[in-house]
Amino acid sequence: MPKSKGTLVVYVIIGLAIIGVVTQLFSNTASFLTNILTMLGFGVAVFALLYFLVLRKRGPSNSNDAKKYKQAVKQSKAKYNQQQNKSATSSKSKRPQSFPLKKKSGKRPSHLRVIDGNKSKRKNRASF
Repeated sequence: MPKSKGTLVVYVIIGLAIIGVVTQLFSNTASFLTNILTMLGFGVAVFALLYFLVLRKRGPSNSNDAKKYKQAVKQSKAKYNQQQNKSATSSKSKRPQSFPLKKKSGKRPSHLRVIDGNKSKRKNRASF
């Protein structure tokens, strides 16, 4: 029963808050809007303060990781571009342009192999 009493109290407080907001809105609209804007401004200021103080401290470690990642990507691209350029120039110089490319014919051998088991010793599954 304590839970139902607690929820009843919460509903009563919410109801009274709604009644207070509605009466404030109709009786003194200018003051109500001023209070709402003041609360919103205060909330934005607190959020900005927390954001810049707390989340900025996390930022450099993430950006440091991002910098390291970008540097690794640059090195990788430079390495593989050099290898591609070398292979492209060497293959062009070795192969004459007048001969067409020959396609490889035939199949590659399979990398799978069959393992012979004891096929004669099958169990009768119905006898379990």
